[in-house]
Amino acid sequence: MNRIFLIALVALAATPVMAEPLPPGLAGARLLPGWTDGNGDRVAALELELEPGWKTYWRSPGDSGLPPEFDWSGSENLAGVTFHWPAPEAILSGGDVSLGFHDRLVLPFTAHAARPGTPVELAAEIDLGLCERICVPARLALTAAAPADRPDPRIEAALAQGPRQSADRPACRIVAIEDGMQVSMRTGPMPAKAAAIELDRRPEVWVSGVEIDETDAGLALTADLVPPEGKPFDLRPGSLRLTLIGPDGAVEMRGCDPEG
Repeated sequence: MNRIFLIALVALAATPVMAEPLPPGLAGARLLPGWTDGNGDRVAALELELEPGWKTYWRSPGDSGLPPEFDWSGSENLAGVTFHWPAPEAILSGGDVSLGFHDRLVLPFTAHAARPGTPVELAAEIDLGLCERICVPARLALTAAAPADRPDPRIEAALAQGPRQSADRPACRIVAIEDGMQVSMRTGPMPAKAAAIELDRRPEVWVSGVEIDETDAGLALTADLVPPEGKPFDLRPGSLRLTLIGPDGAVEMRGCDPEG
């Protein structure tokens, strides 16, 4: 083989494959490979580096945000994924408050093995919203390298940034409206810049941003929940989740106690 041709082949093999261009607003995006835990599941994370002035959204962003959606069909030995969301920021934009992240997001998740003892290989297509003055939809195709043999401090730090769990349950009132249900909750006095009311295991139900009224007795919070069929539905108090975002972080409460 020609010596020059051989050198060219070696140089070509050593050259990294060019990644697809990142969408506007992103300086970097990857799946942190993480590690395998004692159950044979894989703990990993999505890492996004945002350009200055750009933001992306939390799992329940409010009226106008775009929550991320994940397609894991390219993965191997994957039974399901459990996300461990960090507490979001309250972001004021155009007079509205949305929930999301500036600068950098590390979103940890546990990838559950279909066959424990066999490696979980991770590949994801991710649809998400990226916003500066206006919001644009974006798609990422990411593949994780093999897991490390020890925990990643970046993922461990993000795991510690989740909302504080509270055993308190707010009082609530649930009523039917024309196209769904309306939930009103009451808590004791506490500072809150923003809030989210969510419905567990019903991602198809749209939930509005939360209206917050501060009263002498505490907070009054209201949100509308609208299913795809656009009509009232069976809404159980135990399936609701309230997250309050304040100046010192976030607190999460599961379930509510019906009034009356």
